[in-house]
Order: sequence, then C-alpha cells, then structure tokens
Amino acid sequence: MKLFEELQQLLAPDRVTNNETILEQHSKDESYHTPHLPEIVVFPENADEVSQVIKLANKHDTAVVPFGFGSSLEGNAIPYDAGIVLDFSMMNKVLEIREDDFLVKVQPGVTRSQLDKELKKYGLFFSVDPGADATLGGMAATNASGTTAVRYGIMRDQVRDLEVVLADGSIIHTGNLAAKSSSGYHLNGLFVGSEGTLGCFTELTLKVYGIPEHVMAARASFASVDNAVEAVIAILQAGIPVARVELADEQSIKQMNLFSDTNYKEVPTLFLEFHGNEAGLNQDVEFTKEIVYDRNCQDIEFETDTAGRNRLWEARHNVAYAYIHGHPGKKQMVTDVCLPISELAGAIKDARIAVEQSGLEGGIVGHVGDGNYHILLMVDVNDPKDIEKATAVNEHIVDYALARGGTCTGEHGVGVGKQKYQQKEHGQSLDVMRKIKQALDPAGVFNPNKVIGTRPPVR
Repeated sequence: MKLFEELQQLLAPDRVTNNETILEQHSKDESYHTPHLPEIVVFPENADEVSQVIKLANKHDTAVVPFGFGSSLEGNAIPYDAGIVLDFSMMNKVLEIREDDFLVKVQPGVTRSQLDKELKKYGLFFSVDPGADATLGGMAATNASGTTAVRYGIMRDQVRDLEVVLADGSIIHTGNLAAKSSSGYHLNGLFVGSEGTLGCFTELTLKVYGIPEHVMAARASFASVDNAVEAVIAILQAGIPVARVELADEQSIKQMNLFSDTNYKEVPTLFLEFHGNEAGLNQDVEFTKEIVYDRNCQDIEFETDTAGRNRLWEARHNVAYAYIHGHPGKKQMVTDVCLPISELAGAIKDARIAVEQSGLEGGIVGHVGDGNYHILLMVDVNDPKDIEKATAVNEHIVDYALARGGTCTGEHGVGVGKQKYQQKEHGQSLDVMRKIKQALDPAGVFNPNKVIGTRPPVR
C-alpha cells in the first residue's frame, strides 16, 4: 500500500499502523452506533506532521478523521469512510500556563483530568466537566459542556484561540490572547463544534478560573419533576450563583443506589453545588433552602467536606454506568436535547411517558440549569425492535424540543446520529453551513458525511 509506506517514511514506522487490534480500537466510540474500521491509524507529534499527513491524504484522495479518547456519543469519530484516523494521544503536552491571564495553552490530546492536575499547582481549574475524562481537542470538536455550564459556560465560551490545520495542509490561528475582539469573523465559534469536519485542532488556548475559596454541595428531594424544575428556575431568577444543578428522576436514583451503594430517596432529585467565599456562600445556601422548601422539597442535605462532595458527584456522574451495569448484554443510547428552561418540566414529563410507552428501560438526567437533559435508554443492539423503539423515543423528544425553540443536541454533537434532524432545525441555514464546508474542505477530506453529510454514511 503506497499511502501506508509514505506515511511510515513521514512519521516513522512505529507511529503508523494497520494492526487489527488498533484499527478495531479506533472503529467505535461509546455510542450504540455501528463500528467501522479505518485503513490506517497514525500518531502525530506536532502540527507540521499533521499538515504533512493531510497533504498525503489529499494526494491519495483519502478521508482523515481526528480521534481523541473515543468517548463521543453520536458516532462523531467513527471512520465510516475508512481512511486515516489521526490519533492525538501523543500530542498531550500542557504547553504554557499563563496564570496572570487565566489562560492555558495545550495540545489536543491533553485530557481534562491531566490539565486540572497541572492547574491545581497554580490555584486554578478548568471549568468544563462532561463527566468522561475526554481530551480537550475532542471536547472543543463537539462543543462539550456538562455539569458546570450553568455558571461557567460551555466549551465554546472557554476557547480563546485554536491552531488549526486546514484541508490543504495550511496552519492558521483562529483567535488571540485578548479577552475580547471585534476584529474579523468569529472563527473560534465556527471551528468549535465542527466535529473534525473543517480542520484538525493541534493547539488550544483556553480560559481557566481560580479555585473557589469554599465549595458546598447539596442533594434535594422533591415530590415531582415540576417542583424540582420550578425550584431551579427560582434559584436562577434569584441570582444565586449556583455552579452546578443536576436533575435525576426516580428511576435513575434507583439505579444510582444499586450501583453506588447509596441510599437516596427514590424521587426526583436535584444535585447542587455552590462556589464562593464563606460569608457569601452561607447566604446563598440559606436563600436556596427557602426557595426549595417553597417548592415542595421533601428534604435537602448538604456536603461541606471534600469526601462527601466527591461521593455525591461520583454517584451522579456514574449513573450512565449504573444503567449499563444493571442491564448486562445491552448497550446504552443516550439522548441529548436542550430547550428553554421554561419548557423543561413539560419536556421531561413527556419524555418519561415516551420511555414507558416504548417498553424500554431508561432514566432521565439533566443539566437543568441550562435546559439540557438526557434519556439513558438500554437497548439490545442485535434486536431491530429495540433499535426501532429507541429511535422512535429519540425522534419524539427531538421533535418536542424543536417545536419549542430547542435543539436536537445540547452537547453531544451531531455525528451521524443527529444528522437527520439538521434540516428541520436549521432550515436554509444548513445550506450556508454546507457552503462553508465546501469552501474549507472542497475534496471532503475531513470526517466525511458527518454533521451536515448529504449522503448516508457507509454502514
């Protein structure tokens, strides 16, 4: 294979492989979507090597798919057109920490936990917490968010600059180090969330924050989902700077108890966290108590020590694995829609009905502070009826969200799983997106047939 030989000459033989085991590892993500083997996996060490690989891919008319940690949930990095997978695990250096500017410069293969370990030395932390220990390049590619978005914002809000290798192999920067700019088009916003369809990220400059003086977590139990969501809206309207506010329905709490050996009351539950100084935080907590008890809160318990907070958030983060553990032999379809927060309670109640009518096992969790929720559906991927039922539930909740001014995905991205909703959500704007793709990647080298793909992927 001439391309294989040319890549080995470029990178060295030990960083270019068609080993079956490694190909298989790069054929899938954590979703239920069908795997597909790439032809070659390469491990670049710098932007120049990425550029040279892309030039070779153009020469041989071969697809290129960037790959971080494989934790995506919509088939975002599955190489359905085979080709080359660019694995960024060897580009995993924290390049610079500018503590006075609250900025950090990293390579795309750096993971969230790796970065936070380095930042802790400076009294800083990175705010985006998607649950999985994903790579920062992958998080930027899908515009990830998670539990802390309600206070600190999503991945797009943290990106100050990107180094991007384009489809012709040229290397550009999309921003700068300044806190704001009115100069030119907002390229950061264009590339973040593009899922590897417009370019490869080889360096990211990200905003970071000072570690709060005090942190307190809480768990509040409610009689109904309506009451829980009403409490969240009231907390936000009161201006309480809540750092996290997560909802788990009673079915999810049940799985949580089984998996994490907790004994939480099996009712709709909010998980909250507050950041601040001691005096201000105590005031926020007292005000929050008043608000939740006015909304039929049955019980609220606070965790002030680190171990207690970690137990609480570990249980919340592990709820997806709790469902997998509780349903051996099945895989998980994780839905992901986002609505205006005023529509959230109705959406969650409607989603619960849809799950029960499907006959599938599933729970609902959500980042309710920003209107984003997920259904964790357990399916037998070898049973077409299960897939059909799960797809119907997914389509139902997307239609519900779009009809109320929402989106088909709040943080997981489009990949292949949400392509069919793009026309309905974006209308004529989808044509603009396709023109941008055509302008930046005319040969369709980057992650073909993803996000705005015009033909079905190879399955």
